[in-house]
Amino acid sequence: MRRITPFLLAALLTTGVVAPASADGADALAITEAAATLPPNHFVWTPAADGPGRVSILISIPDQRAYVFRGKQLVAASSVSTGSDERPTPTGTFTILQKKAQHRSSLYDDAPMPFMQRLTWDGVALHAGRNPGFPASHGCIRLPTAFAKKLFSATQLGATVEVTEEAYVAGVVLPGGNAEDMARANEYASR
Repeated sequence: MRRITPFLLAALLTTGVVAPASADGADALAITEAAATLPPNHFVWTPAADGPGRVSILISIPDQRAYVFRGKQLVAASSVSTGSDERPTPTGTFTILQKKAQHRSSLYDDAPMPFMQRLTWDGVALHAGRNPGFPASHGCIRLPTAFAKKLFSATQLGATVEVTEEAYVAGVVLPGGNAEDMARANEYASR
């Protein structure tokens, strides 16, 4: 299994993008490890993220991370900012209902929502925005701008987005977790 050394990871993070040369199933753990140390507004985007295959997205609220899959392969990850305690991001399985590169909020003072991908008709979306590294939105999932642009290009209407209160670890059952938790994670990745 390939691992990214801390020195190399630190150098790559200064650019905002970590791109391992390849990202096969064995590299899912390396991508997950890199994602775990991402500062706000940084992301991992591998060459496989631009390849063929259906895209699905996992948003982990406790991780404050987005994990992007092409088929069963983890190909990208990013820091995110989900909803605050006062306006939480809903959990569940959603599909991308609408995409608009330049969108403005009809609910919050005409606020810009670049690279908007709507998840609900009542205002929840993935979009570029302030990404402080903790939950701070009005319920949307804010992404680093460069990541939001890449993700916007990679997805299609109808793509699956799972928002969960669970932490994500590639190929590992978490302490206190069980085989059912791992089976759910593997089932999600196979969508």
